[in-house]
Amino acid sequence: MPKGLLTVLLLIVSNILMTFAWYGNLKLQELKISTDWPLFLIILVSWGVAFFEYSFMIPANRIGSQITGGPFSLMQLKVIQEAISLVVFTVIVATVFKGEPIRWNHFVSFALIIAAVFFAFIDSK
Repeated sequence: MPKGLLTVLLLIVSNILMTFAWYGNLKLQELKISTDWPLFLIILVSWGVAFFEYSFMIPANRIGSQITGGPFSLMQLKVIQEAISLVVFTVIVATVFKGEPIRWNHFVSFALIIAAVFFAFIDSK
């Protein structure tokens, strides 16, 4: 598998896990599962999920970085990660948190993020 594709796939898995680490507690609250959990426990559970997120993010960065022989500069890696993060977040909000509508301004902001990815890959030399 090409390093660029493997990097993107690892980043997708990483961002799915991180979205649940950051926002999953809200779904647990909504489902009345964690209503009386202390904040400390919610933080520990989120850290537990984030550990697995790092298990995908760190290899993605090492495989994808030009520093270690990958195809992407650090700036490109970061912009790719942010674009994936927003796409993953949007899909999870639309499927798991069904009360959040996606509006026209969200599509405009996504188009601008795609433009950011495009500009990050332009060789400015």
